[in-house]
Amino acid sequence: MKMLKRFVVKKDERGLLFSEGDFQSVLEPGLYLRFDPFNRLTVETCSLNAPLFEHRIAGYLRKNEHALVERHFERMDLGEHEAGLRYEDDVLVEILAPGARRLYWKGQADQRLERIDLRHGYRLDAALVAVLTQPGLRSQGLAGFDAVLLVQVPAFQVGVLKVNGDVAELLPSGQYGFWRFNRQIGVELVDTRLQALEVSGQEILTRDKVSLRLNLAANWRYSDVLLAHARLAKPQEHLYRELQFGLRAAVGTRTLDELLENKQIIDETVSAHLARKLADTGLEVSGLGVRDIILPGEMKALLAQVVEAEKAAQANVIRRREETSATRSLLNTTKVMEENPTALRLKELETLERVAERIDRISVFGGLDQVLNGLVNIAPR
Repeated sequence: MKMLKRFVVKKDERGLLFSEGDFQSVLEPGLYLRFDPFNRLTVETCSLNAPLFEHRIAGYLRKNEHALVERHFERMDLGEHEAGLRYEDDVLVEILAPGARRLYWKGQADQRLERIDLRHGYRLDAALVAVLTQPGLRSQGLAGFDAVLLVQVPAFQVGVLKVNGDVAELLPSGQYGFWRFNRQIGVELVDTRLQALEVSGQEILTRDKVSLRLNLAANWRYSDVLLAHARLAKPQEHLYRELQFGLRAAVGTRTLDELLENKQIIDETVSAHLARKLADTGLEVSGLGVRDIILPGEMKALLAQVVEAEKAAQANVIRRREETSATRSLLNTTKVMEENPTALRLKELETLERVAERIDRISVFGGLDQVLNGLVNIAPR
């Protein structure tokens, strides 16, 4: 029977010696020979490359083996209102949550814990934010990184900070970090420049039951960002709905003829609606207008027929007016010739001239008076 049992613990390991499954001691690197005639001893090795000690006996050691723990482990216990920053050789490697109870092996790297009292605020200091935003640190997969919220607020924007659902403050452009522990925290980026909002494809019935499809465009901005987010859960969606309501109020209370005669009335009605509804909301509309009014196909054909009939009637009126004017002018000319023989003679010569222009050759017999008498005879009856 083999009486001695041989155990080897490497330099980057620690050993846990058990007798019939019951913990006996921690073995440091080296070669161990133990008298074990009944095969009761076993050794479990732990790699120092994974310094966190998560063994089933961790609780026992913490409670009953204080000297052993002080010798072999770094003890990192946090209160309910504390967060921890764990460093290995002065390099940040882990963020510990409040209430954490951890044991880390000594020997492989120098372990250090920095405690953060969360009751003093939820914002990270600028130095820690600079560390956490290093690309190299983030690419290494910092343990517990989701415990912080890092926010970059670009130029021409502000950040609305909400803590536990309430608006806390307004953040100007810059880099910020916040603790997520013991609270719900979020930042909504808001563009403070003038923005465009389109309300497209709105199907609305006019007062005379004609279906129209309209597209509306509006330019808007935040006049007071904090007020807007304090009064409204989603300011942009609220503005979109009010534009819809204003458009329906403008179109649904008027006939198609009224809208076609004065398209500007839609813009004026919607603007008046927004002026009432957006007062004291922190939103400001600087301009709006209807881009398109689209009629159904059959309504387009009917309107084309109406326009065609109106234009035909107008053309007929103009034609009759010209005919009346020409008749009146001819009557006036006749009266002048009747009262003035010289004018009649000039008219006769003018007529003879027009006739002569169309004839290549003229033979006159009986004198010029005979030609004139044969062409024009305006003797009173």
